[in-house]
Amino acid sequence: MLEKELVRQVLSGSDSAIRLLISKYERLVVHMVARAVSNDMDREELCQDVFVKVIDKLNTFHFDSKLSTWIATIAYRMAVNFAKKKKMDQVGLDEVEFRIGDESKTTEEIDMKRFILKLVDQLPVNYKTVLTLFYLDGFSYPEIVEVTGMPEGTVKNYIHRARQKLKKIVEEQARKEVALL
Repeated sequence: MLEKELVRQVLSGSDSAIRLLISKYERLVVHMVARAVSNDMDREELCQDVFVKVIDKLNTFHFDSKLSTWIATIAYRMAVNFAKKKKMDQVGLDEVEFRIGDESKTTEEIDMKRFILKLVDQLPVNYKTVLTLFYLDGFSYPEIVEVTGMPEGTVKNYIHRARQKLKKIVEEQARKEVALL
């Protein structure tokens, strides 16, 4: 279903369209919220709040950007505001990342994804956010700029720095594993 048709149906009150919207963008919202909220219950409640706001404000969406970008912006801002309110500075990735969309993956693929995301979790919040948007969610630089409100140069810089830091983390992990042998 095309975005415009999905939006039209949600605005008309279709329960099935609302369920489709949620299922289509659930992974994206979870990724955005998981960058700033580590507590499972808070994260789950915030994800629900994001979709309530998305549905409530959908009549203000004018297709100036992709629907996914607009939803990610709402999720990002709500997560950042929540984290500021809770004064949280630690971000955790856990099972919530792996419950969505992994039904067809092998145990080995899921374990590898968990391992990589645990390494990514060691990065600063801004680095994790832009890296996740770029590589996991497939957002372009302009879309990340729109979601985060950061200048494009900053986004590119953060992605570059995140890759460098991640490379160092992987090298340190590899040295530790070699030392154990």
